[in-house]
Amino acid sequence: MYVRDGMSPTVLTVGPGHTLRDAARLMSERHVGAAVVIDSDAGGPGILTERDVLTSIGAGESPDVELVADHLTRDVVFAEPGWSLEEAAAAMVRGGFRHLIVVERGETVGILSVRDVVRCWTTEGAVCSVS
Repeated sequence: MYVRDGMSPTVLTVGPGHTLRDAARLMSERHVGAAVVIDSDAGGPGILTERDVLTSIGAGESPDVELVADHLTRDVVFAEPGWSLEEAAAAMVRGGFRHLIVVERGETVGILSVRDVVRCWTTEGAVCSVS
């Protein structure tokens, strides 16, 4: 199976000027653990995860004041739709993260989470298409 088989083609995007509360609300409403951050000044997308929000709140910072720009990961590892799920899982383990932004020809085309990989690899989640 490939990344294209397991990824979600619907990607939540937020801007760097959103507050953490705004981003967390959007993530919660869509039942996702990460948002792609589009910042035209940054030269490429970043990612904000539920862990980033939790770390900020755990440090006593206010989600109503803190901005996404100050908590996102800019040094992102990207996957291609043609990667095998094994390649994607190995990249996640090496990097210590749970989400990959999927890019094709310079465009964001999806997001792949550890949950997506597990869903594809289990019989209960055998809803992934096989290319």
